Amino acid sequence: MHNLKHPFMLLLLLSLSSFASSWNQNQQFQQAKNFEGSSDLVDLQYHMGPVLGAPISLYIIWYGHWDQNHQATIRDFIYSLSSSAPHPSVADWWRTIRLYTDQTGSNITGDLNLSGEFFDWRYSHGGYLSRLSMQSIIRTATTSRPRPLPLNPQNGLYLVLTSADVQVQDFCRAVCGFHYFTFPTIVGGTVPYAWIGYSGTQCPGMCAYPFAWPQYSGRPPPSTNGGNNIMRAPNGDAGVDGMISVIAHELAEVSSNPLVNAWYAGDDPTSPTEIADLCLGVYGTGGGGGYVGKVYKDSGGDGYNLNGVKGRRFLVQWIWNPTKRRCYGPNAMD
Repeated sequence: MHNLKHPFMLLLLLSLSSFASSWNQNQQFQQAKNFEGSSDLVDLQYHMGPVLGAPISLYIIWYGHWDQNHQATIRDFIYSLSSSAPHPSVADWWRTIRLYTDQTGSNITGDLNLSGEFFDWRYSHGGYLSRLSMQSIIRTATTSRPRPLPLNPQNGLYLVLTSADVQVQDFCRAVCGFHYFTFPTIVGGTVPYAWIGYSGTQCPGMCAYPFAWPQYSGRPPPSTNGGNNIMRAPNGDAGVDGMISVIAHELAEVSSNPLVNAWYAGDDPTSPTEIADLCLGVYGTGGGGGYVGKVYKDSGGDGYNLNGVKGRRFLVQWIWNPTKRRCYGPNAMD
């Protein structure tokens, strides 16, 4: 699927790029019910493609100007994926993703390492990015001197994270993040990647829910007083805390469907429903239909469902569990 020597294949892949698997928070408000506890409605199938079974070397490309505290929060979440923390932990959450296997029976890895970072503070490809621009950004990060990121087709996974002032095609209008794989003609090799944008100023009600209300929900915005039960962000910023759940969503899906030919539901690989799409808006037992489910709140009213390194807490959406055949997270009450 990623051999671009044939011109028709290149044309096909370029057309597929506009359908790269996307995370759309709005979908959760359009669903009459969620799939928690339901097995007959979901036709998740394996399509014989690879999963990320080898230890993952994760590379972050910070595009634009970033707050150092926000960067530290995101790094700590990445560290938490394969580090011990009190139950229910981020690593416990990742164990559901590890249940997915390839055709040899090999599970998705539990070994994720932050192996490099690139700081594109010059906005090398401008302040408005198309979906395909993400591949050019990866190319820049892996060729810039003096300290490029390695282009690692063996076990590399690239996260392009855009700052608050960067406009991205379909961001806020339709998606909060997406994943796909690079084309050798652009990047020089085939590597899986994901993009996620910081939504704290552009569209918190869409991409930082439940730390901000959607504009069309009829709820008061977070800044108003009285009668507003908005959930507070566990790390102090709605944009970055909401972004972490989207990062988790995309990491789950790129690991289980890196070349868009492994785990997904539906007959159309250009628009797959993947293992995190099935559980949009579900963070705890009973979640769905705009209700996050039963999650924890600390003494300050900050909502969370997972523990991480350095005493961090995170609110991360659940994932479809192929064994239980329902949405599941380690904070489940049943």
